[in-house]
Amino acid sequence: MNYSEGSDPGRRRRVHGMLKLYYGLNEEGKAAEQQESLDPCDINGPHFDPELFLNKLRRECSLAELMDQETCMVKQIRSLDSDMQTLVYENYNKFISATDTIRKMKNDFKKMEDEMDCLSANMAAITDFSACISGTLQDQHAQITKLSGVHTLLRKLQFLFELPARLNKCLELQAYAQAVSSHRRARCVLQQYSHLPSFKGIQDDCHAIMEKLAQELRQKFRDGGSSAKDLSECVELLLQLDEPAEELCDKFLSHARCRLESDLHGLEAEIRPYPSASAVKDASARRLSSPAAAGSSTDNSPKAATLTSPTSNTDILEFIDRGCNEFVSSLCLVITSYQELFINNAQTGELVSKNIPQMATGKLHAFVDDLAAHYFSLVERRIQEEKGVGDNSLLVRALDRFHRRLQAVAKLLPGSAVPNRGTEIVIRAATERVKQYLSALQSFYMDSLTDVRQALATPRLSVTGGASVAGGGALLGGPASVRDTPTSLPELLSSLSASILNQIKSVLASVHLFTAKDITFSNKPYFKGEFCSQGVRESLVVSFIKFVCQSSRQFCESAGDKGGSTPPALLLLLSRLCLDYETSTISYILTLTDEQFLVQHHSPVTPVTTLCAEAREAAQKLLNHYVKVQGLIISQMLRKSVETRDWVNTIEPRNVRAVMKRVVEDTTSIDVQVGLLYEEGVRKAHSSDSSKRTFSVYSSSRQQARYAASYTPSAPMDTNLLSNIHKLFSERIDIFSSVEFNKVSVMTGIIKISLKTFLECVRLRTFGRYGLQQIQVDCHYLQMYLWRFVSDENLVHFLLDEIVGSSAHRCLDPAPMEQSVIEVICERG
Repeated sequence: MNYSEGSDPGRRRRVHGMLKLYYGLNEEGKAAEQQESLDPCDINGPHFDPELFLNKLRRECSLAELMDQETCMVKQIRSLDSDMQTLVYENYNKFISATDTIRKMKNDFKKMEDEMDCLSANMAAITDFSACISGTLQDQHAQITKLSGVHTLLRKLQFLFELPARLNKCLELQAYAQAVSSHRRARCVLQQYSHLPSFKGIQDDCHAIMEKLAQELRQKFRDGGSSAKDLSECVELLLQLDEPAEELCDKFLSHARCRLESDLHGLEAEIRPYPSASAVKDASARRLSSPAAAGSSTDNSPKAATLTSPTSNTDILEFIDRGCNEFVSSLCLVITSYQELFINNAQTGELVSKNIPQMATGKLHAFVDDLAAHYFSLVERRIQEEKGVGDNSLLVRALDRFHRRLQAVAKLLPGSAVPNRGTEIVIRAATERVKQYLSALQSFYMDSLTDVRQALATPRLSVTGGASVAGGGALLGGPASVRDTPTSLPELLSSLSASILNQIKSVLASVHLFTAKDITFSNKPYFKGEFCSQGVRESLVVSFIKFVCQSSRQFCESAGDKGGSTPPALLLLLSRLCLDYETSTISYILTLTDEQFLVQHHSPVTPVTTLCAEAREAAQKLLNHYVKVQGLIISQMLRKSVETRDWVNTIEPRNVRAVMKRVVEDTTSIDVQVGLLYEEGVRKAHSSDSSKRTFSVYSSSRQQARYAASYTPSAPMDTNLLSNIHKLFSERIDIFSSVEFNKVSVMTGIIKISLKTFLECVRLRTFGRYGLQQIQVDCHYLQMYLWRFVSDENLVHFLLDEIVGSSAHRCLDPAPMEQSVIEVICERG
């Protein structure tokens, strides 16, 4: 039976497993440490007894089971024979190779054995020869040792006597390191034997030569034109020559300070203010008036260019780049060189015992802090010149580059306060930028209000003759968009609100650059926490919202102050703006800020409810003031109409006075104006004859009618008493109460103020018969139109009753006009 090399691997593993099991081997090929079976009937055990096994089978098994057992054993035997034959076939080549290897090893080991015998004989001969030499030289060993010592001493003496010449030669060849090394080797010996004249002379010569060498090293160090390696070697040699380390440090830092201060002077020149316009103009005039200018117009042209070229000033990014590339880079090189010279080298060899590193580190820190303070002052001065809020990316990139380059100083000089102070400058710059944006938003808001006032003054003015509301004070420096000026209050309100919201979004986008992921200082705890919550949310957004509310409340000042000249429409518009802020805008702005800056409220912040309450309070105050102003305007017309008329000698009324028609027209105009911004509101149910209601001469009291005929000046107490009793049972009217945010409430407040003023003016006048009748006609006309504007028509009826009643009380000849005549006059008028 033949098996190819590509036999089933599964069958191979099974065959190997069976063989291992048969021979008692584990996976590593070692005999398994198993407890031997002592059962003589265990066919796989070492104590197997065939006779006992057969007897047991005959005893326990039936004939059929015996036949099956025989068949199974025959199969196993055949399988093992087949597997053994397979293994032999498969490993035939290996067996042949193993036989050849064994035969070759026999030959090789025989040759190696002969070589080992030869080596052993040679080693024995060498041992005998070495013993013979040692015995021969035993007597001369002490003499050779003595001569060797004398030779060494002579070589040392020769070195000492040749030392001055050797040092001079090194000095000529500028081999300073070799000269110092040779002198240090002989210095102790010369000092020890300096009492001998010969050694004293050598010592003096060496001192003179080394002094000259030290002088050359000092000059080389002072020049500072050498490479860093030569300078390091120079300092190291001077320190080995016992040159004061502190003096060397001071000299090195002094030279470095000169170079760094020249860089700082160059930076300072860029931020010096340019001459004023008048100074430039005077200088130009003097130059043109000089005699030389008449002969040559091109003389001194560079000077003129420097005077009149303010655009040569670099921007903030170029300024920071120059500072980093010149000053900060030079400072890092100085720090590296200084550490290499005085700190790193001094920590090895004999110099470590002199505490040079500690002294040098202290001087370096003081040196860096002093120059960095000057550099930081220049940077802050330059940052303060960035007043414009147009492109914030330039400032952020400059601050990022400034902060990034200072990290190199932190790595070179651990423990230095320079990086932290640089971070503080960045924080102050960001805080100041937020203040500038707040100021810009406030200016934009005030400019927008100015544009609104202009639009209210000229509502039909086209864009060619006026400015757009959203164009006032464009915050980011761009031109205002050319569009038609809004002509209605809703359009003005929408334009104003949208422009403010757009500016807030633009400001937030600009400020968000400080927290961008690619900005190095944005990972600082301040910019992750306090800057977002206190800087942006509180100092910018919340402060601006409070400014809007506070500035709006300032329009509510009394007459004669700022609010006295405020257009009523502006008060109404601002009240609606503040109300919109309370309902939705404030929540939207703060949510936008929190999401954009990932604000985490670790420190106390102003809650949304507080701002909404403040905005609602401002809206309420503005609306109340609007009612007051509009009421006073109508009241002024009524007051003048009462005070300027002779009510005693007036003629019989034939029509409604023009002022009453003007009052109704103005009230209707106000109703339309308020309805543009506020909802209608809730009214009480109107009676079917509201416009036809009649007025009694005595405050609608039917019981007073019986006293009309007997009314004389001598009996005013009865009618006054009856009027006062009637008022006791009437509902009290609060004239100046706060109004609600709807049209009906606003109009009710205005009409209450107007009619109350009319009533008080009537009480101060004396009337004749026709004067009373004119008041009856006017009040009936007002009642015909005003009842539809108020929430409760009884309020108008009551006040008009009071006006007619007061006129009757002040009338010398109270003869009321017939109601039918009054209606005819009012319908005709």
